Amino acid sequence: MGKKLSEMPLEELWELFPIVLTEHQEVWKSWYEAEEKRLREILGPKGLKRISHIGSTAVPSIWAKPIIDMLVEIDHSVRMEEVRGALENCGYLCMSESSGRMSFNRGYTEKGFAEQVFHLHLRYEGDNREIIFREYLTEHPETAKEYERLKLELWERFRRDRDGYTEAKRDFVEKYTKLAEQKRKRLL
Repeated sequence: MGKKLSEMPLEELWELFPIVLTEHQEVWKSWYEAEEKRLREILGPKGLKRISHIGSTAVPSIWAKPIIDMLVEIDHSVRMEEVRGALENCGYLCMSESSGRMSFNRGYTEKGFAEQVFHLHLRYEGDNREIIFREYLTEHPETAKEYERLKLELWERFRRDRDGYTEAKRDFVEKYTKLAEQKRKRLL
C-alpha cells in the first residue's frame, strides 16, 4: 500500500495533483448545486448563513481548474471547530486554518484527483471578498477573459506549484476586487 496523503511532502502532492486547466464545463454548476444541498443537510440551518460558488468554475465561459470552490459563511456565534468536525465526518480534510478561517478539500486520493473535487473555505459571515471578485468577473466578461489569459500563461510555469500559481495571480485578483468594492460603495 502507498503513502497516505498526510504523509506526503508538498512537492510529492504537487506532482500527484498538478494544476490542470480546462474549458468551462456546464456540469460544474450541477456539481456545485448537489454539494451545496449535501452541505446544507450536514450542517443544518443553525448558524449557517450562506454557501456560495466561488472561483473560476463559477464564472461562465472561462478556463478553470476543474475544482469547485465553495465559500461557507457561518454566524459569529458558532464555534468554527464544531463545523470542522461535521465537515471532516462527511469526507472533507482540513488543509489549513488561521484566525476565523479554515480551508478544506474533498476529492483528493492517493491515486490522484477523484471525478469531483471540492475546495471549501469556511469563514464567518461577511468575510467574502471572493464573491465580490466572482461577481465582478461575471459582470465584466472582458476582464474575465483577461483573467483567463493570465491563468493560461501561468499554467505551464506553475503546473506543479500551487502556491506560486496563486501568488502570481494575487495582484490581478486584488486589483479587480478593490475596483468592485469601490463600485459597491459608490452605489450605496
